[in-house]
Amino acid sequence: MHARSMRTRVLAGAAAVAALGTVGSLGVAAAATSKPDETTFRMFPQTSLLNCMKPSAGARTPEVAVDVERGDLNDRATIELHGFKPNLDFDLFTIQHSPQTASGAPDVNPSVGLAWYQSDLHVSTDGSGEAKVRTVLLDQIFGVDKDVALPPTNTFHLGFWFNNPADAQRCGFTGATPFNGEHHAGPLAFVTRPNRTTNLGPLCTDPISGSGGFACNP
Repeated sequence: MHARSMRTRVLAGAAAVAALGTVGSLGVAAAATSKPDETTFRMFPQTSLLNCMKPSAGARTPEVAVDVERGDLNDRATIELHGFKPNLDFDLFTIQHSPQTASGAPDVNPSVGLAWYQSDLHVSTDGSGEAKVRTVLLDQIFGVDKDVALPPTNTFHLGFWFNNPADAQRCGFTGATPFNGEHHAGPLAFVTRPNRTTNLGPLCTDPISGSGGFACNP
């Protein structure tokens, strides 16, 4: 049998505290129930590749919006693409780091760190696309590998890569990256940015401050 979900436990705890009516416990319950049920955020382009994603040179910058709903056992993300060149394909990952800072400038560390393949994205003939991902995402998503001494590592950012390296060649890209099922993809196309205050990705909705900076409250 599955253990009760975090949300179920929180609601049960809140009900118990309400019945007890203790002031100290009320503070705990308020903190426990502070996580939002839903979060919405944007993804941002790698500007050097925009002309390989826009339907024409004079077209507006393509837009990507993400909505994530918290669930009892897992979460559901909806990724919507608009204003793209038709018939492009991309590969979506949750990633540890963003190569962009909060202002959009390149980060001094261009690595995305740990990455998990989540979904394919396809742009239809009208320049739009949509994908839904159902998994653990908000506040708790992580990977761990004891064989290489990798401790639990959160992936609070999203990024997607050109599926076909040839689609980015006229923007100066050469070679290939491993970010698709065949491990022969193009460059990073869109990515999230860290929060200006916490420096955490948007899949963390409950940051907590400590002596070493901010972490995410799971």
